[in-house]
Amino acid sequence: MSEPPFLYLASQSPRRAQLLDQMGVRHRLLVANTDGDVEEDAEAIEVVRPREAPARYVQRVTAAKLEAAVARWVRRGLPDAPVLCADTTVALGRTILGKPADAADAAAMLRALAGNTHRVLTAVALQDGARRHATLSVSEVRFAPMTDAQIAAYVASGEPFGKAGGYGIQGSAALHIARIGGSYTGIMGLPVFETAELLRAAGWLL
Repeated sequence: MSEPPFLYLASQSPRRAQLLDQMGVRHRLLVANTDGDVEEDAEAIEVVRPREAPARYVQRVTAAKLEAAVARWVRRGLPDAPVLCADTTVALGRTILGKPADAADAAAMLRALAGNTHRVLTAVALQDGARRHATLSVSEVRFAPMTDAQIAAYVASGEPFGKAGGYGIQGSAALHIARIGGSYTGIMGLPVFETAELLRAAGWLL
């Protein structure tokens, strides 16, 4: 009996791994800089270009990360399997809010988001042999107004760090989110419906 299919997940995000588990998709991590692997400059990939629109930005970054992951797979001589990559960005108007550099940066992002509606864009790309499949999920999130004390408490929790826009919807930031429109799992970092559609297009039975 043949082993069920799996894919390589080119992401260190535990949330993306959990969402693939929820989908019933077997996966193995394919992340950078392990076992003496060559150095990869992920920060350079994520630099926003002048006048770059948020949708264009997140799709470009995802494609670049996928190309790096495929090169990593080739270097390591791993067994054949599709490679999945995703990237999430937060946009307030045309302003892209990346991962906060420090506590002050996180607080500034939250002050900008509080009382306003912003977009969360998650791009997903799959390399399956010579074929590449890609999709984009766009959702809207409205934060309620937040006091300085609430912002300070959230920053002190440590949750904002390593997350686009300085928050994670699956954590205590949900206490301040008045409304969402779109994909909850897309806001988490991997839109389950769109990812399932992408995998079905690649021949997966889901």
